[in-house]
Amino acid sequence: MYPVLFHIGAVVVPAYGTLAALGVLAALVLAQRTARVCAVNPAQVWNLGIVALFAALVGSRLLLVFANWRDLSRHPSWLFGLGMVHHPLVGAAAALCGVLAGLACARWQRLPVARTADALAAPLALGLAFEQVGALLAGSGYGTSTTARWAVTYNSFLAARWSGTPLGVPLHPVQAYAALAHLTIAVCLLLWLPLRRQAGDLAGLWMMMTGATVFVTELWRDPVGRGSFFGGALDGPQLAAIALVLAGGVMLRERKSQPNGPSSGVAAPDTPTDARREAGHA
Repeated sequence: MYPVLFHIGAVVVPAYGTLAALGVLAALVLAQRTARVCAVNPAQVWNLGIVALFAALVGSRLLLVFANWRDLSRHPSWLFGLGMVHHPLVGAAAALCGVLAGLACARWQRLPVARTADALAAPLALGLAFEQVGALLAGSGYGTSTTARWAVTYNSFLAARWSGTPLGVPLHPVQAYAALAHLTIAVCLLLWLPLRRQAGDLAGLWMMMTGATVFVTELWRDPVGRGSFFGGALDGPQLAAIALVLAGGVMLRERKSQPNGPSSGVAAPDTPTDARREAGHA
């Protein structure tokens, strides 16, 4: 595939980073629309997204520096190459830091957590779809070997160097499976957005559908570096997927137990005036 999209002089433009950045931009733009539907201030949602992104980048890089400290102390110039390294633990650290920073930012801006989560559900799914397309091009999170006609074969040494991708071996394009699933989730959530009954419904559905997507697609991903639990029955991402599904179910149950949720499409605040005030002037 194509771990490098093109060169600008001596500078390489990596496929994974480029598609991930496009996914973030697309998610932020879409979140401006969904925030208005959810009666949340779009400017505050934009700020939350930027803060979460910055925290995710810093957290993942700090983990790489900590894990490779001995090598970096001997070769400081290798620090500039850490951005090309792809590993499941790095992704998990980035996600955790992003979520924690996002929650802190939402609390600081006094955003309604449930409605803000609803506004971010479809954009997050869209961003993950872009990210998985970048992973497919780069060879990150590669699949198991297969004889299927739609298999992909990597021949670039950069894919092997940056992601440990085996070269010359037909592999399941599991990243494409995941990208299609995340895109489908985004479309379904956008269609459901004006029809939801209570604040938090979309966030709970996103958690459950995303967890199911991660669990199923892991069946076709190579297990190297993904952990092994219960005698190899589950890997790390699958355990996280189960937790995500359970959290989504709990969130849906908690939302439905509240009697003051609206019965119409938009999960509005207590009064229409509050809704207009929170939505801001778009």
